[in-house]
Amino acid sequence: MKLGFIGLGNMASAMIGGILKEGIAAPQDITGSAKTEKTAEKKAAEFGMETCTDNRRVAEQADVLVLAVKPRFFPEVIAEIRDVLREGTLVVSVAAGKSIKYIEEQFGVYESERRIKLVRCMPNTPALVLAGCTGFCVNDQVNKEEKDLAEKLFSSFGKAIEVPERLMDTVGSVSGSSPAFVFMFIEALADGAVAEGMPRGQALEFAAQAVYGSAKLVLESGLHPEELKDMVCSPGGTTIQGVRTLEKGGMRGTVMDAVIACVEKTRRL
Repeated sequence: MKLGFIGLGNMASAMIGGILKEGIAAPQDITGSAKTEKTAEKKAAEFGMETCTDNRRVAEQADVLVLAVKPRFFPEVIAEIRDVLREGTLVVSVAAGKSIKYIEEQFGVYESERRIKLVRCMPNTPALVLAGCTGFCVNDQVNKEEKDLAEKLFSSFGKAIEVPERLMDTVGSVSGSSPAFVFMFIEALADGAVAEGMPRGQALEFAAQAVYGSAKLVLESGLHPEELKDMVCSPGGTTIQGVRTLEKGGMRGTVMDAVIACVEKTRRL
């Protein structure tokens, strides 16, 4: 199986790193194209894979082709490669806000009898440390074996969850954008500790580990976050006073609004 990546930014790098670590493909089975020679050379050295700046070359060789460029570049990239894409190639899109129908249109599906096998996915940046969460959906040309292959690829750098396409924009917010919100929360926790005299490095370590452990507890305990919160809040204790302050500041509503704002922006892309 030959894997091709058009675009070698952070997300593509995370995917390639996971695929190599899990032994799903060897470096010699992966090719990638970048916009600049500098990036191509850097990724070749990092992963031991073949790289270039020729998108067509990557597309015509790939059994699985990952389009990992920014959404605004999709029309020009697809126009460049669509006549060399082999029949049966599994195309994987990592573009936020670009529907299966939109991508099929770019490949000329509705202008001819041509069909493409298409997977739409949305990973997130924790994939860089193999702890990502990727939502994905497929079009009607993808069979079970191909869908299982896509899920295996995504699972190599974290968790993979199939969802209906109507939820993909929400996935991009609650999973794709939310790490930025969590980083802000970690920073704010650390700032509070620094204000109380704790050294910055130590404060960040405590805050990050608390968030990591809390997330793991949610995933592994099966308990609702509200129940876990109540387990920390002793009657008349210190934690409930902190919770009261967060509620007074509108934390829940603000976070909900942030998620909705991201979804609304995605739908305008």
